[in-house]
Amino acid sequence: MKKFFVLFLFVLNLSLSVAAAPGTIATYVIDPEKNAFEHNNKGIMYVEEKCYYAAIQEFKIAISLNPKTQATAVYFNNLGKVYMTIGYPNLALDCFQNALTQYSLNFEYYQNLVKCYENLGQAQTQLRIYKSKSPSNPLDKIVVALLEEHLGNKKKAVMLFDEFVSVEPDLIITPAIKKHIKDLVLELQNL
Repeated sequence: MKKFFVLFLFVLNLSLSVAAAPGTIATYVIDPEKNAFEHNNKGIMYVEEKCYYAAIQEFKIAISLNPKTQATAVYFNNLGKVYMTIGYPNLALDCFQNALTQYSLNFEYYQNLVKCYENLGQAQTQLRIYKSKSPSNPLDKIVVALLEEHLGNKKKAVMLFDEFVSVEPDLIITPAIKKHIKDLVLELQNL
C-alpha cells in the first residue's frame, strides 16, 4: 500500500510539472541590488555577533554589487563604523568620505567623519581646511560646526548649526541638525 501511494505521488508530481508549464524553461533573475541589501544585512548580523572580519567582507560585497546608489552610502557607513570599532580609523576615513559622496544629506555620516578625524588627530587640521574652502558647498558648514563641537567650542558650534538651519530650512538633513542643536543647548545649560 505504501509503495502504491509513493508511486502515485511520484506520477502525479511528474504530470503536474509537465502540465503546469508546457514549453517553458525555468529562469532565474539575479538582482544585484537585492543581493547587496541581503549582504548588508548579513554584515549587520556579523557586527552584532562581533565577527568583524566577516562583516567587513559582507559590506564590501554589498558595495561591489550596488556601487553607485544612495543605498551604497549606507554600506560605506557601516563598513567605516566596523573599521572604527576594530581600530582602523585610516580605513574608516575613506569609507565615510565615500558615504558622503554617495549621499550627503545624512547627519550621521558627518558625525562619523568628524569622529574619525578626531581619532586620527586631524581635527584641528581639518577645521582649518574646511574653513579655508570656498563657501560654494553649504554642507561644509556642518563639518565645521561638528569639528568646533568636538574641539570644545560648543557655543560656536550651536551658532554655526543655527546659521545653517536658517539658510537651509528645507533640506532633508535640517531636522536632524535641529535636534542636535537642542541636545547641545541642553548640554550647555547643564554645565
